Amino acid sequence: MKNNMGAADRIIRFVLAVLVLILYLTGTISGTLAIILGILAIVFVITSFIGFCPAYVPLKLSTKKKESQP
Repeated sequence: MKNNMGAADRIIRFVLAVLVLILYLTGTISGTLAIILGILAIVFVITSFIGFCPAYVPLKLSTKKKESQP
């Protein structure tokens, strides 16, 4: 499993997950929407911590900066 997420991507995903948590705790979202967004938030947190997004693989995407070779 090769990292394919850059720092900005990881931070954005984590912030969105926290936002979903705040919306849920304040009662702004509930029901089915809360469940769907909650699952998505959990996925965002996991992928941001490990630095790998499985959805990027079939699309051959990477937000990680390429390291320059000396």
